[in-house]
Amino acid sequence: MQRRIILAAAAAAGALTLTACTGGGGGGGGGGGDMDSRGEITIWYSNNEAEIAWGEQMVEAWNADHPDEQVKAQEIPAGASSEEVIGAAITAGNAPCLVFNTSPAAVPQFQKQGGLVNLSEFEDGDDYITERSGDLAEQYRSDDGGLYQMPWKSNPVMIFYNKALFEQAGLDPENPELSTYDEFLDTARALKEADVAPYAINPAPTSEFFQPWFDFYPLYAAQTGGTQLVEDGKATFDSDDGRAVAEFWRTLYEEQLAGQEQYQGDAFADGHAAMAIVGPWAISVYGEDVEWGAVPVPTAEGTAPEETWTFSDAKNVGLFTACDNKATAWDVLKFATSEEQDGVWLEETGQMPLRQNLTETYPDYFADNPAYEQFGDQASRTVEVPNVPNSVEIWQAFRDGYSSAVIFGEGSVDDFLTDTAAEIDGLAGGS
Repeated sequence: MQRRIILAAAAAAGALTLTACTGGGGGGGGGGGDMDSRGEITIWYSNNEAEIAWGEQMVEAWNADHPDEQVKAQEIPAGASSEEVIGAAITAGNAPCLVFNTSPAAVPQFQKQGGLVNLSEFEDGDDYITERSGDLAEQYRSDDGGLYQMPWKSNPVMIFYNKALFEQAGLDPENPELSTYDEFLDTARALKEADVAPYAINPAPTSEFFQPWFDFYPLYAAQTGGTQLVEDGKATFDSDDGRAVAEFWRTLYEEQLAGQEQYQGDAFADGHAAMAIVGPWAISVYGEDVEWGAVPVPTAEGTAPEETWTFSDAKNVGLFTACDNKATAWDVLKFATSEEQDGVWLEETGQMPLRQNLTETYPDYFADNPAYEQFGDQASRTVEVPNVPNSVEIWQAFRDGYSSAVIFGEGSVDDFLTDTAAEIDGLAGGS
């Protein structure tokens, strides 16, 4: 399943040797032509079927009108993860001009390697990005104020629930009581007591650095009204809000309402869990196999859906310094994120462009696809991973502490929050 593919730390960048040809390559991590050069470029996109279909039509449309600035496109080369492949290409000096599959968590490492172009250095760079994405664009700025990634597309996560299992448990499948922590826990207990599934909810309890994005972080974003894990170089979660979220999850694990062992498969699709935290990509994956509903993630006291924040689960676009023809690459990037192409992206993938006023911009799409409308609205209230040094290490430190205290109940939540926040403060400071 595409959103659960395990990512490797970008620091492992040198592990692969790539032989892929890149028409925009040359010059090492900091090489390539100046910002005004034009000509042929190469781009990479995801190996997801729907994203390939979008990429192929986008390239065909561009190439038809630009005979002297042709785009060659390919799926990102195979490797342990896309982050590792991209990092290795930066090291080898043969990165493509554009990668339409860049994890925000990996951007600080790619930037540190000298692999990314600061898009703010294009004359219209800042204006284009901020006009397209609105205030959300600010989350993607680096410490120096530059934008080294184009905010591209998100999969804002919400609570999916199995209507059939809710009905079997005597719960209202059309109006589930899931908005407060107390309501959510009571509903989870009712599901467990009715024995409709082994678990009420079953996020992966494994130790990968990105797993907090699908348990703690969405609820923390909602509870705080949009606070990132790290802000102004300091951890934010050693707080009453962080404690409330952690204690909520700890209760789920203590009462065996969530599982402490990894499930081999899709717990929600297989009926192993009655709920899941997933994004709009899941609509096409589950299709007609599961009679599902979706609601915003809960908060301690309950928050109106139109005011609830969540995790973005975004992928962005990087323009790489090895690119010889950066001016062409920038124009292709703007073309690929234009209002027209964002509309095609919606139609092909069901994933949300990081574009402000999304539902107002594409009213016909959301009218024809009402299941996606709440995700289109939710996309305007999303929190990204902090764009800070040692990003992957920060998330790994958080996951290690969270796993011990919250998932497995070893030690106190207070100690976990305080000790991990101190460790992350040091990492965020570059140490």
